[in-house]
Amino acid sequence: MPDRLSSTVGRPDLPPEGAGSVGETSDLTPRQIVAELDRHIIGQGMAKRAVAIALRNRTRRLKLSPEMAEEVAPKNIIMIGPTGVGKTEIARRLARLTNSPFSKVEASKYTEIGYVGRDVESMVRDLVDSAIDRTRSEEAQQVRERARAAVDERLLSLLLPPPSAPTITPPGAEPGDSYPRTRDKMQRQLHEGLLEERVVEIEVSQDSFPSFRIFGGSGMEEMDVSLRDSLSGIMGKKTRRRKVTIAEAREILQREEEERLIDPDEVKRIALQRVEQSGIIFIDEIDKIAGRESSHGPDVSRQGVQRDLLPLVEGTTVNTKHGMVRTNHILFIASGAFHVSKPSDLIPELQGRFPIRVELQSLGADEFVRILTEPKGALVKQYHALLLTEGIEVVFAEDAIRAIADLAAQVNERSENIGARRLHTIMEKLLDTISFEAPDMTERKVTIDAAYVHRMLADIVKDQDLSRYIL
Repeated sequence: MPDRLSSTVGRPDLPPEGAGSVGETSDLTPRQIVAELDRHIIGQGMAKRAVAIALRNRTRRLKLSPEMAEEVAPKNIIMIGPTGVGKTEIARRLARLTNSPFSKVEASKYTEIGYVGRDVESMVRDLVDSAIDRTRSEEAQQVRERARAAVDERLLSLLLPPPSAPTITPPGAEPGDSYPRTRDKMQRQLHEGLLEERVVEIEVSQDSFPSFRIFGGSGMEEMDVSLRDSLSGIMGKKTRRRKVTIAEAREILQREEEERLIDPDEVKRIALQRVEQSGIIFIDEIDKIAGRESSHGPDVSRQGVQRDLLPLVEGTTVNTKHGMVRTNHILFIASGAFHVSKPSDLIPELQGRFPIRVELQSLGADEFVRILTEPKGALVKQYHALLLTEGIEVVFAEDAIRAIADLAAQVNERSENIGARRLHTIMEKLLDTISFEAPDMTERKVTIDAAYVHRMLADIVKDQDLSRYIL
């Protein structure tokens, strides 16, 4: 089960999370990839092995000759398992590990072409938009120092405008001697942060036409963007003068200078290449579009969505506002609980495009104990840190952690099994009193043991009707 708030700690055998540029494929071995995923997700060894092999195969493909690399198709994966066992987090951590363009979508929000709703090609457009933003951020980082130097010059010109007319030089003084001296003094004060509260007047650009949005069916989101871009090009932008402090002006001018130094065509080229070569699309709840068709109701287009999805997974070209994108080598990872339908209920053509199927196991009390304690951002550590801000030190005894895990497993068995998400509800109810009274408490240290856990939760757990609403 994932711990979404846990942070990455550097290790000598693994690069830090997010290292490198977007889309760069590292040389991590499958064993190293699994070891990295183990730091955030408890159990699910088969699923971790499957995604590690798929990732390594992408690295291998890029080392082939162009002719052979074009023939190697990605090994798309379907992860099958109940909610709360780590399906989504495996895909998310995998994308962060490689810093690849990544997009998570819900299969249930798409409709067949012809119905009102989003068409499946919009998931590729979302992936491209995400890659553009991340690539632009990288480029901005590279030009930041140059932009900062330009901003300092502009701020100096605002604070001390250059003389507009030549002045008479006093006898014995060098021509223009006073202005450079004053400018140097002002520059030193600016670098030392002594002028941050000084007010200056700058020009701020703004759109010269009101914003609007068009709602409609397939492809209409692209029309919205096209109209905005067209009107922006025709009507241009206008500026207005605004009085701000030096600190505020620096942020505004920094963004302007970075935007001026970044080549948008190069950003677009790099982003599209990364999407095509290392993009990952995670399709959650794919089981919601599987199963028999009904003759009426909201499920009428389920097989239609599958048929629309098939060309994307097989490999096609999608038109986006940034250019054409080939999906031949995008890795698709699908997941679903499949508690009502089965993977075999998907249309055969789509099943064939997901050759790797892994089943994730339900989590029990032993796994819950590890989830509560092992990750750096485990729930126990989170609540300890939160209450420490109020001056209250909460200490969890070992028997308390075991009791919490046992109760969570027990409630999952008796009611809906929501996996490790049950721990969030248990912990919130357990610490309800302390969290509410913490600002007024005189006791600075609170020890939570098994007796406290049972006193706070045992009655609720025994009352099945009540536990369905509370836990």
